[in-house]
Amino acid sequence: MDREEVVSEFGRYLRLERDLSPHTVRAYLTDVNSLLDHTGGKVESLDIGVLREWLAGQHAAGKARATLARRTACARTFTAYCHRRGWLQADPGLLLGSAKSPRTLPSVLDQRQAEAVLAAPATAEPKELRDQALLELLYATGVRVSELCALDVDDVDRERNVIRVLGKGRKERTVPFGGPALRALDRWCIHGRPRWMRAGTGAALFLGVRGGRIDAGTVRRVVHARLEQVEGAPDMGPHGLRHSAATHLLEGGADLRSVQELLGHASLNTTQIYTHVSIERLRAAYRQAHPRA
Repeated sequence: MDREEVVSEFGRYLRLERDLSPHTVRAYLTDVNSLLDHTGGKVESLDIGVLREWLAGQHAAGKARATLARRTACARTFTAYCHRRGWLQADPGLLLGSAKSPRTLPSVLDQRQAEAVLAAPATAEPKELRDQALLELLYATGVRVSELCALDVDDVDRERNVIRVLGKGRKERTVPFGGPALRALDRWCIHGRPRWMRAGTGAALFLGVRGGRIDAGTVRRVVHARLEQVEGAPDMGPHGLRHSAATHLLEGGADLRSVQELLGHASLNTTQIYTHVSIERLRAAYRQAHPRA
């Protein structure tokens, strides 16, 4: 089987049957090409020894634990696919243990820092109006940066104060937001967005300076720039605002199942990380304030 054809077919499988995000597909194909480089391009050479040797080389090269975990998962997915297609007589991935990445608690803003990040600049320029609206919406809803970039104007329901989000696996959910986010969105849509619109702008809610749909890199730069202005704020990107929103909801009394639905987590186990964050923050406050801590 030709290597390029194998990789192309596997990519098609990941996109159409597994419904993985473009980012995950790119990462998996990079991993598969690395694995095939190790075998000299021969799919039929894949066995448990080759897989372990390849992963050991990745470890020796200093790859992060998270990267090793993903590459292990990729190898298992790839060999299972090749076995089903008849390109491998047996599936060596079944003998490969899972390299679990240690779960670390995410960095989050405290509520004072969140207020500082969202302090609106006194300007009516389109960039500042857009940046303020996207920051408010990220924190208010906890959406992923890819979900934010994909929003269209019609995805915002101003009557009910909700947005329609298409999340992982193309699963749609409805997420509420509050008054500050609505006011910021209105200012952007009335006074900012029209000034950046071009002939081919389309329905995108958030635009770049040339009138096209905003990209994830721009959103990350906006978040980093605002965080740099806040004393003591951790160095994090848009996902940090998602972590902060979830943590603050739980600290405010929201139940775990509601937060799971808001974030679009398939498993409640994923959401439970935020309960640990809240407990750690409570312990830190206790140690600092209690006379017998």
